[in-house]
Amino acid sequence: MQYRFLGHSGLEVSALSFGAWVTFGSQMDLDLAEECMHVAHDAGVNFFDNAEVYADGVAETIMGKILARSGWKREGFVVSTKIFWGGTGPNRRGLSAKHIREGVDASLARLSLDYVDLVFCHRFDLHTPIEEIVRAMDAVIRSGKALYWGTSEWPADRILHAWHLARREHLTPPLMEQPQYNMFHRDRVEREYAFLYDDIGLGTTIWSPLASGLLTGKYNEGIPEGSRALVPGYEWLRERFENAEARERVEKVRKLEAVSEDLGCTTAQLALAWCLKNPDVSTVITGASRPGQVRENMQALEVAEKLDQGIVSRIEAILENRPQPEHDWR
Repeated sequence: MQYRFLGHSGLEVSALSFGAWVTFGSQMDLDLAEECMHVAHDAGVNFFDNAEVYADGVAETIMGKILARSGWKREGFVVSTKIFWGGTGPNRRGLSAKHIREGVDASLARLSLDYVDLVFCHRFDLHTPIEEIVRAMDAVIRSGKALYWGTSEWPADRILHAWHLARREHLTPPLMEQPQYNMFHRDRVEREYAFLYDDIGLGTTIWSPLASGLLTGKYNEGIPEGSRALVPGYEWLRERFENAEARERVEKVRKLEAVSEDLGCTTAQLALAWCLKNPDVSTVITGASRPGQVRENMQALEVAEKLDQGIVSRIEAILENRPQPEHDWR
């Protein structure tokens, strides 16, 4: 396993990490989730991602039980949660000071932890002043209930605003952002946030590196049984796999399969390796519904070492619908 500093901090996170989105409490019970987490940990993963909204809190409860009986030392793992959607009713969602405080407390109770290492504002809140958000997050840090705070899917200008406000008021500034990033979703990480990496030392914990499974190739012939697109509550994901854009992307995935075959890896490993090659990515959050998938994902580190400029140019040509550069790929 490789370890990378999270932005301009001294915290090291594994280049590949493991998240609970969709799977914990929806596709996996406690025993299967525990096996997957242990496989990831054995491979060197030290960062485990979660959120108050995942399976309505059940994902955090499952992870908490696993961590409690794992025997792992607390200094050996990094845990995150994300605050925004805590339930229905007034003050149970958004980023008010009240919900941030109560949401963090509820997450800690479910995780059976005294503190989380990372806490994210899960989305930008149009109704809460940024100063209120920054002060509430600073209070969480100063209380010892989290070590670092950041954002998820925030516009770059809002992140910068929060950072400067925190500096001006001698509060804790945001350290990291959790954006979607994969071969089909690139602009925010590669362009919008580009100046933030050097200017404020922003770290990134990227999610959906496989484009919700599209980049595995398993959707090339339609939606297979047992996929997350068929999980109740994720109908929006099924619609995304059946539109015209998805059909165009499937054609690109078919072409990417030839690249992965030449490298002796799966298309999923190729997609993860491609994300790992970006120096502005602190960690790639992987997901899995069975231990074999975890083991397969971890091998992406070896594939990343094979991605020279020639391979990268070939991948870019496929993604941009350009003729692939001539080369003897045998």
